[in-house]
This record gives sequence, C-alpha cells and structure tokens, in this order.
Amino acid sequence: MDTILSAVLGELASRSINFFIKKSSKPKALDVEDSLQRSLLRAQVIIDEAAGRHITNQAMLKQLEMLRDNMYRACYMHDTFRYQSHSEKDAKDQVVSHSFSLSKVNHLKVIDSSSRNTLILEQLQDTLDNLNCMILDMKELVMFITIYPRLYRQPYSMHILLGNCMFGRQMEAELVLNFLLHTQPHGADELEVLPVVGPGKVGKSTLVAHVCNDERVRGHFSEIMFLSDHDLKDEKLTFPVERCVKKYQNSLLNNVGRMLIVVEAAGDINIDEWKRFYAASKRCMRNGSKFIITSRSDKITKLGTVRAVTLKYLSDEAYWYFFKTLTFGSTDPMMHPKMAYMAMEIARMLNRSFFGATGTICVLMNNFDICYWCKVMTFLRGLVKWYDSKFGEHPCDALNQSRPAHLWRIESPSEQIMVDHQYECSSQKEVPKVELRSVMYGTLKPSGRFEALGWRSPIPPYYNYIYTCEVRDLKTTSAKRKRT
Repeated sequence: MDTILSAVLGELASRSINFFIKKSSKPKALDVEDSLQRSLLRAQVIIDEAAGRHITNQAMLKQLEMLRDNMYRACYMHDTFRYQSHSEKDAKDQVVSHSFSLSKVNHLKVIDSSSRNTLILEQLQDTLDNLNCMILDMKELVMFITIYPRLYRQPYSMHILLGNCMFGRQMEAELVLNFLLHTQPHGADELEVLPVVGPGKVGKSTLVAHVCNDERVRGHFSEIMFLSDHDLKDEKLTFPVERCVKKYQNSLLNNVGRMLIVVEAAGDINIDEWKRFYAASKRCMRNGSKFIITSRSDKITKLGTVRAVTLKYLSDEAYWYFFKTLTFGSTDPMMHPKMAYMAMEIARMLNRSFFGATGTICVLMNNFDICYWCKVMTFLRGLVKWYDSKFGEHPCDALNQSRPAHLWRIESPSEQIMVDHQYECSSQKEVPKVELRSVMYGTLKPSGRFEALGWRSPIPPYYNYIYTCEVRDLKTTSAKRKRT
C-alpha cells in the first residue's frame, strides 16, 4: 500500500511540476512578443523621422539602413511567431508541410511541436536583443538627425505612402542624389560617371527616374537627357541629342549649362563606343555635367569615376513588410490572424517579385474573404511546385528575365497562359484593356493571341509593362495529339 501511495504521490508531483513549468513558460513567450512589438514601434519612429529629412552623411545612411533591415527582420519573426498556430494547422492538412519554411528555420519541419516552439522563442529573443542593441546605438544619430533640413511630405497613411514611393531604396536614392548634387572643384576636366547595376526588374531605371524627379536635381542641371546604348553606336552623334528618349529642360539654368545624361544599357557597353561618346561629351558639355549608366552587367563598373551603386532584390523580411502593409491597408492584420498567415504564405511563394506582388495584392484587396485567400494560396502553391518540377525554376524568375513563361488560370486548372513576349512602354502610350491578373485570377478568357497589361507603375518613370499571351487548353491539345 505504501509503495502504491508513494508511486501515486510521485506521479502527481511530477505532473504538478510539469504543469507549473508549462504555465510559467507561456507568459515568457508573451512577454518577449510584447517587448518586441514595443521595440518595433521605437525603431519605426526613428526610421520615419529620418525618412523625412535630407541626410547627406554616408555613415548615418548606412546605420539607418542597418536599423531598417533589423526592423524588417524583427517584424518578420514577430509575425512568424504570432501566426505559427495557423502554420501548424495548415501543416496537418498537407502530407508534407512547406509552410514553416517562411520562418528561416527549414530544418524544423521534422521536429516535434514543443521543440519547434522553443527554438522559435529563442530566435524571437535573439531578434529582440539585436533590435534593442541597434536602437541603443542610434542615440547619437537621433540627436544629429534634427540638424538636417526637413523634406515636405504629405501625412499619408503608411500603405498609401509605400504605394507611391520607391520602397526599400532609401539609401541607394540618397547615394545617387549626393553624387548628382556634389560640386566638382573648379578646373576639373573629367566628367563624373556613376554606374548603377543590378539584375532585371530590380528597379534601376525607376531609381534613376525617381532621383531625377527630385526638385533639387531639376534645379541643379539645365538639361536631363535619357539615352539607350543603341544611341552610342551612331558615329555621327552630336549635341544636343535630338533622339533622346526623355528630356527635361530648365530654362532658368541655360546660362549654367550643366547637363545630366542617363544611358540605359540592357547589357555590356562597347568600350570603344563609350570612349568616343565620352570624348565628344567633354568637348561639348560644361564643367559639372555628369553621367549615369544603368545596366544588368557588372562590367560597366569599370566605366565609372565613382563607386557603383548596386541594387539587389529585397530580402524576404523587407518584401513581407511591403506586401503586408499594402495588402491589409488600413485594416489591422492582428484582427485577422488566419488571413495574415495566408498572406505570409502567398508572399513567400511570389519569390520577392514586385511584378507578382502588385497584381496579387490587388486581387487580395478586392476579394477580402478568407475562403478566396485560401483558394489563391492553394493555387499558387500548386503552380510554384509544378513549375519547379517541370522547368527547375520559379515562374517569376522567367518573367523577371523577360523569358517565356507558363502560368495557370485559377478558374480552370487545365488551361495555361503562355507568355512569350513582354515589353515596357511609357504612360503616354495606349495600353491594352485586358489585365493579366483578370485572366489569371478571374473568369476573363480572351481567344487567340492577345496583349495584356501586367503592371502599371505608380511612380516615375510610370512605365506600363505589357505581356503577349495566349490561353491554351491542355486537354484539347493532348486530345489532338492522340488523334494525330
């Protein structure tokens, strides 16, 4: 009897200890989450205040960029922790779970739930510590920020502001701006050249157009001209250039004569052609004139007189911040945790593509329904998995590199949208009435080959991106092959 009683008491004591341990661990997780949320607000205050001022100090810009990256990373981890319960439920609905890969710990898929939660909590604590250390290091910077002049900006909500500015390129924009406004010493014969390099559809032309649209740049140069690399092949090219794609002129500065020429190259630039063009420019352009060259090729960096500005695709964390802010708009994602989890999964499957984000965001905003979002998530998950198994890449990679792509239609899985050509045109030209997202996510099904509007940029240079498409029924095609 004593043995049985002692065994029962031991079991009760063990269960009581485990119960109290579990109860005490829950507030700790919630405390870390609350502390991280407060630190995110402090970081947001510093970044917003700095974004409203014209900062020229390169070290301060670099420090702000580091704080911004840490804020995106902390926001990403905070949302991952908050919506992990929906991730676990979604994993049970699938044989193999891919959902937890968005938390940067892919190896946790095979670990039990308790161990996974413990490791997430450790990562959440590390993220909080890193963000707090970064905020403490910003004390001096916060004091120096007030020295710089304010920039005029309308008090828009964050989702409106992000939709009408170049997101995630604050540091690069300031580098280009400082290069353009920097005055060379008197007597300097060389014309300064700034290379801007990066992969396709990363925003090189948009960055340059965004900076050139700044009033300070317009007031510094009497003329701003945009050329292509094909214009350099003309041996009879003279100034002023009559065939420039775009031309801005400030009549008040004609006596100054400073010119800015932007050369947009698709790939490499012939060295001999550039030397001839540069020599002709030195004879015709006044001191203080400058060049900007944009290209996908890193080889143009040797043409620069200053260090090149390199653009890369946004990180997963920054992309999620952008996607969530625009998708939910003025709606608080915390009020819709299941939909926030779905949005996080959808953003992950878009592979950091701005083109994919814009169309998908419009679709989700216009159909703010949990059943429809689940349908979109399942649709994209199947498309990405199929495309990777068939072509060994992501469909957005093919679109970003202007290569043919195969897309699906959500209303008819047996039909594919064949994209075999894409180009961009200015906002002044007429665009197709058919939108690609209406064909992909809606019921619209044009017949034969057609042109569809993929994306209309809301910021300079206001390009419209057009796709040449054709909807093909795979069942009909396979039936014809059998008959043949």
